[in-house]
Amino acid sequence: MSRLADEHGPLMDLGQHERPQVPARARNLSPIVPRASIAGRALVAVVAIMTFLASITTGTVLLVSASAAEWQSDVASEITIQVRPAAGRDLDRDSTAAADATRGQPGILDVRPFTKDESAKLLEPWLGSGLSLDELPVPRVIVARVQPGSTLDLTGLRSRVTQVAPTASVDDHRAWIERMRSMTGATVFAGIGILALVIVATIISVSFATRGAMAANRPIVEVLHFVGAGDRYIANRFLRHFLRLGLEGGVIGGGMAMLAFGFSESIAGWFSGTPVGDQFAALLGTFSLRPSGYLALAAQTVLIAAITAWASRRTLFATLDDID
Repeated sequence: MSRLADEHGPLMDLGQHERPQVPARARNLSPIVPRASIAGRALVAVVAIMTFLASITTGTVLLVSASAAEWQSDVASEITIQVRPAAGRDLDRDSTAAADATRGQPGILDVRPFTKDESAKLLEPWLGSGLSLDELPVPRVIVARVQPGSTLDLTGLRSRVTQVAPTASVDDHRAWIERMRSMTGATVFAGIGILALVIVATIISVSFATRGAMAANRPIVEVLHFVGAGDRYIANRFLRHFLRLGLEGGVIGGGMAMLAFGFSESIAGWFSGTPVGDQFAALLGTFSLRPSGYLALAAQTVLIAAITAWASRRTLFATLDDID
C-alpha cells in the first residue's frame, strides 16, 4: 500500500475500501471531453474531407484566375489586322501597305505580317489539314505588338490602315477580353459558392458532433454546472477539444490538397503534347500554385479549424441554456 502510494502519488479515499482507489492527480487531469472517441475520429474525417474539397476549389479558382490574367495580358498586348481579298485589289500589295501603316503608328513595337501559307494554317483547327485553300478567299493576317503601358490611338490606326487597304479591319480583342473577364468572374463566384456550402456543411457537422459529445458527457457537465462551474469554464474545455480536432482534420485535408497541387505539375507533364494535356494547360496553365496560393490554403485550413471551434462553442452554450 505504501509502495503503491509512493509510485503513484497520494490516493483519494472514496470512503469504501472495496472500491478501487484512483490517484487524485489522474482524476484532476481527466478531460471532460474524451480525447479519443468514435465521434471525434469521425469529426476529424469530416473536417479533413471538407478542408480538402475547399482547398481544391480555392486552388482551382486561383489557377483559373492566374491563367485568365495571363491570357488577358497577352491578348491586350497585341492587335490583329485582317486584310480581306476583293475584286480589283492586289491582296499582297494591300497587306504590305497595311503593315507599313501600322509600323508608323506610335506605341507599336513590332509588326509581323503572315504569309499566305501561314494565314491558311490558322484555319486548320477548324477545316483540317491537307485541304487546298487556293480557291477560297483567305484573308491575310497581320499581328502587331503593342508597347506595354502605352495608350494606343486605335481610331487613328484604323483610319490610316483603311486608307491604304479599304478591306482591312483592326481588332484589339476587346470583346474577347470582356468575355474572358465574365467567365473568370463566374468561376470565382462559383468557387465562393462552393466554399460557402462547405463551411455550412462543416458547421452542421460540428454542431451535431458537439451535441453528441454533450449527450455522452451530460451527467458530468450537469454536475460541474450545478456545483458552480461557469459556462465559460465548461465551454473552454469543449472549445479546446474541437479546436484540436478541427486543426487535425484541417491539416490532413489541407496537406493532401497541397500535395495534390505540388504533384500536379509533374503529372501534367506526363500528358504534355496530348490533346487532353494541351486543353488543360490552356485552361489552367502549368497547374502549379504560386507561394501566395499555398499561403491562402494554409490560412483557409486555420479558418476552418476556427469555424469548427466557434460552431461547437455556440452549440454548447445553447445546450447549457437548456440545462438551466
